[in-house]
Amino acid sequence: MNDLIKDSKESAISGMEWFLRSFSHVPDEKLDWTPAPTAKSALRIAAHVAVNAGHFAKMLRARQLPAGAEIPIIVAEMEAATKSLSSRDEVVSLLKANTEDIIAALDALTSEDMDLVLDSSFGWSMPISFLMKLPGIHAYSHTGQIDYLQTCWNDQEIYFTEKKDSL
Repeated sequence: MNDLIKDSKESAISGMEWFLRSFSHVPDEKLDWTPAPTAKSALRIAAHVAVNAGHFAKMLRARQLPAGAEIPIIVAEMEAATKSLSSRDEVVSLLKANTEDIIAALDALTSEDMDLVLDSSFGWSMPISFLMKLPGIHAYSHTGQIDYLQTCWNDQEIYFTEKKDSL
């Protein structure tokens, strides 16, 4: 297996696990809590991570980025999908399923695909090697948001739990 594919799979799984570990420490009564009316709750952040994971898998399978007029439609669909998730179990299930889809999409890439540069139709491009790493980066970055919310309600405990296979 190509090292980039192997590393990207490990990053996607590890990012998901790290995010879910942090999210698991959000008390049920705090899932919808926000520090301000315009801020996202832990549940909204988790739903965003789960829904976006599905879009990363789709882009990897298609080996292309969304273009032009598709963008507002995709953003609206993603927002609607995010808002439709109303429980921790739904979010966790979707994130795990979409991470499995990412792994399958990464497994389907060929050595020729490693050199692809995907065009955005907005004048910029993205090497597929970056897109391959993006699911893990995305999950890790949103873990910080969950951690911040926990500090807002004075949860100062540091959670180090044993790593468990999630997939």
